[in-house]
Amino acid sequence: MTPVPPATVARLPIYLRALDELVGRGTPRTSSGELAALAGVGPAQLRRDLSYLGSHGVRGVGYEVAHLRAQVAAALGLTRDLAVVIVGVGNLGQAFATYVQDYEADGGQGFRVAALLDAAPDVVGTRVGHLVVEPAASLEDVVAREGATVAVLATPAGVAQEVADRLVTAGVRSILTFAARVLRVPDGVDVRSVDLARELQILAFHQQTRSATT
Repeated sequence: MTPVPPATVARLPIYLRALDELVGRGTPRTSSGELAALAGVGPAQLRRDLSYLGSHGVRGVGYEVAHLRAQVAAALGLTRDLAVVIVGVGNLGQAFATYVQDYEADGGQGFRVAALLDAAPDVVGTRVGHLVVEPAASLEDVVAREGATVAVLATPAGVAQEVADRLVTAGVRSILTFAARVLRVPDGVDVRSVDLARELQILAFHQQTRSATT
C-alpha cells in the first residue's frame, strides 16, 4: 500500500464515522458525492484519500459500504484489540473512560479500556463502569499485566511529563494527552495532544477577527 499522508490519516476517522452512519441506515452502496457530503469534504478529495487504501469506486456503481468500511477500519488498525490505560481519573478521565466503555458496548472496535490509574487515595478503589481504579504507583505493573501500548493522560500538567516518562519506560508507545503542556518523548513514541483551552482560544481569535470586520 502507498504510504498514507498524515492529512489523509486525519480524515480516515471521519470517513469511518460516515460509513458507520450508512451501515446503520442499511445502505449497501454509496457514491463518492454522498459519502463526501456526509464527511464534509469534496468528492475529489475523498476519492484521492481512498485511493491510498487501494479503494476505487466503480463509475455508476460507487462504493460497496461494508467493504469500504472494512478497508478504512483496517487502515486505522481497528482490526486489533489495543489495550488502553487511562492515568488520571478526575472529571475528564472519568468522562473519557465512560465514553470509551460506551463505544465498546456499542460495538466499537480497535481498542478497549484495560485499566484506570490515579494517585489520589480517595479515588483509588472507586469504580468507573466495569473497572476499579488502581493506584498510580502500580503503573508499570499494570501496563505489563495488560500488555498496554496506548495510554490516555488526564493528569494535572505539573506531573504529566513524569507520568509520560514512566509510561514510555513501561512500554507504552502511543499517548493521548489532555494535559496543558508539551510532552517530550523519544523517537518511536507518538503523542496526540487535546488542549481544550487552546481550542477555545483559537475560537476566540476567530470571533474577534469576525467582529473587527463587521
